[in-house]
Amino acid sequence: MAVHRLVVVLVFFSATAHAQRSEAGLASWYGRSFDGQKAASGETYHQDELTAAHRTLPFGTTVRIRRVDTGASVVVRINDRGPYIESRIIDLSNAAARKLDMLQPGVVPVALEILEAAAADPRTLFAVQAGTFRILANAERTRALMEKLFGAARIVQRAGDTALWCVQVGAEATQSAAETLASAVRKAKGLESAFVVRMAASLSVTD
Repeated sequence: MAVHRLVVVLVFFSATAHAQRSEAGLASWYGRSFDGQKAASGETYHQDELTAAHRTLPFGTTVRIRRVDTGASVVVRINDRGPYIESRIIDLSNAAARKLDMLQPGVVPVALEILEAAAADPRTLFAVQAGTFRILANAERTRALMEKLFGAARIVQRAGDTALWCVQVGAEATQSAAETLASAVRKAKGLESAFVVRMAASLSVTD
């Protein structure tokens, strides 16, 4: 009986590890308007380098992105945070998007495979991104609501030709705890697409 339970546990952890190394969803790309801007990792974003933005993977992680409808693939390094639309899983540099021939469609279905996982900073915290806004006043109203409901919320600015104002809630030690918080945030009207992000200290924060 003990051996049987051990086998079950090993299978469970093996499946979990595999799930964490792959992901499927939509990819988008960003380019000229962000070229030369500081990425969330502190690096400068260059649209002609093979890099990408992901919401939770540690900076420096190397991943293969395969376009599922054509089979084209590219290997990129995570050095930024995003995407800011819930249905998308990764935001590619212009160079990576060219490799996948996705500049024209803009958004394509992909499979993500982790090739080399970078070590995560043990001090890393996770938050819930409740919404992304182009108008600061709208972000401020959402932040006030989140503070009232959950006690801790902030506005994080993403620079570019047009600034984006991201409302983030909480500061959890684990991704699973942040997922629990995200479930609660999604119950608020208009915030059904809230998602978990790894907090980026290098982004500009408005208290």
